[in-house]
Formats: sequence, C-alpha cells, structure tokens
Amino acid sequence: MPIYEFKCKDCGEVFEELILGNNEEDIVCHKCRSKEVEKLMSTVAFKCEGSFRGSKGSVCASCKGGNCSSCG
Repeated sequence: MPIYEFKCKDCGEVFEELILGNNEEDIVCHKCRSKEVEKLMSTVAFKCEGSFRGSKGSVCASCKGGNCSSCG
C-alpha cells in the first residue's frame, strides 16, 4: 500500500499518509487540520541481495557509503 508524503500549504508541516484507492481529497494536515496540502516527491529504495538500490545508485549493507569493493 502506498504511503505518500504531504506538505501543508498553511503551516508548513510535512507528514506521511497511507492512500487507499483515490481518496487524496480527504487528506488534512496532522498539525493544523487544513485541507490545503500538496503531495511531495519522495525517494524510493529497494533492498536486494544485501544492498540498497535507490534513486542515487547502490549502497551496500556493509559500508553504507557506496565505495567498498562489494558495492555495485
């Protein structure tokens, strides 16, 4: 199930919301209860065979820096 990040246009609060179906019009700010929110672009990462692959390349689980001999 997709979890999206939103930002309130009134108070600036950034929060996450689980979206079931197409009910984004029901999203309200967790802090001020405003309906004036915008969906933010978020980074996605997938773990496979001991490494994390995301929008910035791969980083292995052992060094977490992406610069050892086992990083791909």
